[in-house]
Amino acid sequence: MPRPPLQQPPRPYPRPRLRPRPDARTTVPAVTADSLVVADFGPRRRASRPEGSRREPNPYRRLFTIPGTRAFTLGNLIARLPMGMFSVSAVIMIAGARGSYALAGAVTATGLAATAVVAPWTARLVDRHGQARIAVPATAVAALGSLALVLCVRYGAPDWTLFAAYAATATTPNTGGMSRARWARLLKGDPVRLHTANSFEQAADELCFMLGPVLAAFLCGALFPEAGTLVGVVLLLTGVLTFAAQRSTEPPALGRTATATRSPVRAPGMPPLLAGFLATGAVFGSMEVVTIAFADAQGHRAAAGIVLGLQAAGSCAAGLLYGALKPTGPAERRHPWSLAAMALLIWLPLLAASLTGSLVVLAGALLVAGMATAPAMVTGMTLVQHRTPEGRLNEGMTLAVTGLLGGIACGAAAGGWAVEHVSATAGYGVPVAAAAAALLISVTATAGRPAPAHA
Repeated sequence: MPRPPLQQPPRPYPRPRLRPRPDARTTVPAVTADSLVVADFGPRRRASRPEGSRREPNPYRRLFTIPGTRAFTLGNLIARLPMGMFSVSAVIMIAGARGSYALAGAVTATGLAATAVVAPWTARLVDRHGQARIAVPATAVAALGSLALVLCVRYGAPDWTLFAAYAATATTPNTGGMSRARWARLLKGDPVRLHTANSFEQAADELCFMLGPVLAAFLCGALFPEAGTLVGVVLLLTGVLTFAAQRSTEPPALGRTATATRSPVRAPGMPPLLAGFLATGAVFGSMEVVTIAFADAQGHRAAAGIVLGLQAAGSCAAGLLYGALKPTGPAERRHPWSLAAMALLIWLPLLAASLTGSLVVLAGALLVAGMATAPAMVTGMTLVQHRTPEGRLNEGMTLAVTGLLGGIACGAAAGGWAVEHVSATAGYGVPVAAAAAALLISVTATAGRPAPAHA
């Protein structure tokens, strides 16, 4: 019987690839007691975000992508830091050499009064002739005044020379106002980013006024009494020269004809706004004096600077957070609400002092209360930018700062009177009254005004 033909062996299966394709998935099956499990070890792709849900970029990082903004901001911060150093340095220097805090306080008060008169005039020249052309020589005059004060104190010159020298420092330009004027020009027509820029500037103010006195006290104590003033002069000159060198972001000089418009003081809506800044400044001035007196009454006067620094820290943090949020509604409507929050939270230090008498609890209350001041200041400065006539923005900003300085002086005097004639605890009623006055002014001015188109 013939054999059947040999069958060809079956073809071997193709060998699997050792390396899967980059987009293939590698799976391993496994059998358990009651189920089949397939483990997938292949690469995963991140699920794409649905449309409209992508994380928005950091608003501050986006702010400083504008060419030239980082450079002028750095110079402005260096120039702004001495603003919190000069008065403390002058008090330490004069009181140490002449043995009189009354004389030191009178000299610094005279400089503050001179600033209230000279600063708007300097800002008007800045609007007319340009920031660099006016700020640099004005800073040089102020630096010479500070150096003259050091020499008069050092070599025992008559008391009247101290007043004259410190009054010369009133020509110091308002670098914060000039910086805000640059932002207003660069971000014209972009209210969201302008809101972020104003919030950053307010946080920078709080940071400089928080660090300035601490740095001044350290320099005067660790080195020699004149060290705080001398270092402040160097920082001021360096910062202003750096700031003025950034010509690409500088607002154009408008000349005498363009700035011959009505004064910002008489612009619609500006008088009550400036009055509100005066009342807000009284909150700051009275809070500082009363807190120092309260800490002294508790036997911890040296801790007053740290406690006040917490208030500034709260305001700085709130300013940065407020700038990261998109504003809703026009600034005219937001301003009374921000002042209402300040008037409400400013009760916390009074309650902490009267109910507990603890400096630690007071420090926490000041930290929380400080968080309400930055939104009020940011919104107020936004309104100044809206209401200042064209070509007078530096002057309008400086008038707002002058109102704050005047309020700080009045608040310090009222707080000192309350501490001396009543008690340190009762003195916290002064900032409460000042905050209520600022709210009342804003509500009265806003009532009946039509909501503007801009935010």
